[in-house]
Amino acid sequence: MTSDSQSPPPPPVAEPSPAPVAPPSSPLLSLSQRLDGLETLLRDVSVELLRERRIERRWRRLLSLAWFGLVLAVAWATFSQSGIHPSSPTTPHTALVEVRGELAMDTEASAENLTASIRSAFEDESAKAVVLRMNSPGGSPVQAGMINDEILRLKALHKKKLYVVVEEMCASGAYYIAAAADAIYVDKASIVGSIGVRMDGFGFTGLMDKLGVERRLLTAGENKGMLDPFLPASEKQTALAKTMLNQIHQQFIKVVREGRGSRLKETPETFSGLFWTGEEAVRMGLADGLANLDYVAREIVKADNIVDYTPQEDVASRLAKRFGASIGAGAVQTLRNLSPVR
Repeated sequence: MTSDSQSPPPPPVAEPSPAPVAPPSSPLLSLSQRLDGLETLLRDVSVELLRERRIERRWRRLLSLAWFGLVLAVAWATFSQSGIHPSSPTTPHTALVEVRGELAMDTEASAENLTASIRSAFEDESAKAVVLRMNSPGGSPVQAGMINDEILRLKALHKKKLYVVVEEMCASGAYYIAAAADAIYVDKASIVGSIGVRMDGFGFTGLMDKLGVERRLLTAGENKGMLDPFLPASEKQTALAKTMLNQIHQQFIKVVREGRGSRLKETPETFSGLFWTGEEAVRMGLADGLANLDYVAREIVKADNIVDYTPQEDVASRLAKRFGASIGAGAVQTLRNLSPVR
C-alpha cells in the first residue's frame, strides 16, 4: 500500500573548508627590504665617515695651532732675549754668577757658559766685585781648568776681586775653580774638598764568559783598545791610565797651592780626595770663613744690591727638553763618556 506522504530529505552534509593557503613569497618585496637595509647601512657609514673627517680636521687645526705657538715662542726667545744677561744697573752692585750642577760640556755649568757670564760681570764697571755661588760636585777637570784660567786673567786685567760663596757643595772640579778666588766663604755644613781625580768604568769580561759571548775588536795601534770594558785590563794599560790621572792630580794640587798660598794648612790628607764640612774646611785653610751671599755682598763687597749674571736657559731649550730632546742627548753623552775623568 502506497502513501502520498514523502519522507523528508536528508540534512546537507557540510563540506570541509579548505585549509588556508599561505601567500606565495614575493621576490620583489624581499629585494625592496634588502635595498632599504643597504641604504640605511650606507647612510650610517656616510655619517660616521663625516664625523671622523670633522674630528680629523679639528685635530689638524689644533696641531697647526700648537706648532704655530711653538714657532712664535722660539721667535720670541730669539728676538726678545738678545743677550743672556739682564740689563745691569748703573749703580754699584755685587755681580753674581751661579755655578750649579756638574761641570761638563753642554751643561749649565760648562766653561763656555760660565766664562761668558764671569767676563760680563768683570767688564761691567758698575760691578764692584764678582761672587760665584757654588752648588756643584765637580766634573771635568778640563772645564774647571778653563774657568780657573779665565778668572785669573780677568782679575789681573780688571783689578777686580772675585769671591766664592759655597752653599751645599764645592767639591773636586768645583774647588778647582774656587781656588782662583780672593776668598772662599762656606756654611758650617757645606761639603768642601775632594781634591783628587778619578776615572769611572766597568768590566764585563766575567759576564761575557758566563753568557758565552766573544768580544771581537780589531785595532791599528797596540793601545787603541785601552780601557775597553769588554776586554781584560792589562797591567801596562792600567799603569798608563794611573800615570795620566797622577798628572792631572798634580795640576790640581798646584792650582790649590798657588790659589790658597800661606792660608793652606796642608796635611797628608789634604790632597787625598777626602772632603770635609765647611767648618773643618775653614780650620784646614781650604776656606776663609763662614758667611752667606748677603753677608759677603753687604759686609765684604760693600754693595748689597746683587745682580745675577748667570746664563739663563732660553725658552727654546726649555721647550726642547719638555718634548724629550734632552733624553736622547743624555743617552748619547753617556755612551760617549764610558770612562769619564773627574
